[in-house]
Amino acid sequence: MTTSMPDIANHTTAQTEGTLDWVGMSNIEMPIMVASKDQGERMVSAHIDAFVNLKDAQAKGIHMSRLYLLIDELSTSNVLNYQSMVSLLDGFISSHQELSDQAKVQFSFEYHLRRKSLISGKEGWKAYPVALTGYLNKGKLTVELTVDVPYSSTCPCSAALARQLIQKAFHDKFAQQSELALTDVHDWLGSTDGIVATPHSQRSVAEVKVKLNSSVNDFPITELVDLIENSLKTPVQAAVKREDEQEFARLNGQNLMFCEDAARRLQYSINQIDNFDDFWLRINHLESLHAHDAVSVTTKGIKGGYQA
Repeated sequence: MTTSMPDIANHTTAQTEGTLDWVGMSNIEMPIMVASKDQGERMVSAHIDAFVNLKDAQAKGIHMSRLYLLIDELSTSNVLNYQSMVSLLDGFISSHQELSDQAKVQFSFEYHLRRKSLISGKEGWKAYPVALTGYLNKGKLTVELTVDVPYSSTCPCSAALARQLIQKAFHDKFAQQSELALTDVHDWLGSTDGIVATPHSQRSVAEVKVKLNSSVNDFPITELVDLIENSLKTPVQAAVKREDEQEFARLNGQNLMFCEDAARRLQYSINQIDNFDDFWLRINHLESLHAHDAVSVTTKGIKGGYQA
């Protein structure tokens, strides 16, 4: 004797009629092989969100297991790139026939890169939070790459105030001397009395989201990280020796930045890249002076594009 199992989603209707924007699963944990333009194929441990809309107002629900199995097939038999993300979104919709005409998926993971120190040549790992997101809305496709990059920012205002205090200390020390010996000034500058104040700096984070166009297949993760770090000049370091720390201090001194300065630097740099149809960025300076953060947000500014 065989007994058929009940299928509530197929054989019952909604308790209350209504369409739903998104239905699906969040925080699915799976290993995914990601194709990066510069690093090749690399396995990451991803947290995945998978959704379709429910356009049938009377349908009880969607078939969540179908979404999961399509992601699992990608995990075990394929590589995540631009084209496979498109195929996955197509599968979400085709597996739901008359129920859905929109789909979205997001893969969030930490992407590890080997980074060289500034002077000594030592290397260490840095982990960058990355998200790859795809939307398919009635045939219109959007694929996004998001990355968070930490860096150091030194306040121009506090640098000017520190210089003023150093000038005053110099005047107090040497005002009574009609002639100054180079060695006396040199030794004084190397003492704690010579540097009576330092500007405040803080760890900062650039959150950058770019919309990829169809000329991309393997995701330009490293390219985007490099662009951000090279534009801001002061990325946080991995392995360092004293010469690296000294160079980091020099770079901070030569790249004084308000959050507005950092946002404008990135705005200019990203605008030079043809693979990015649009971008959104948020600069977060996690203040050491204040108990709040300084933030600047901007976009490419195209019609119908990202909004700040």
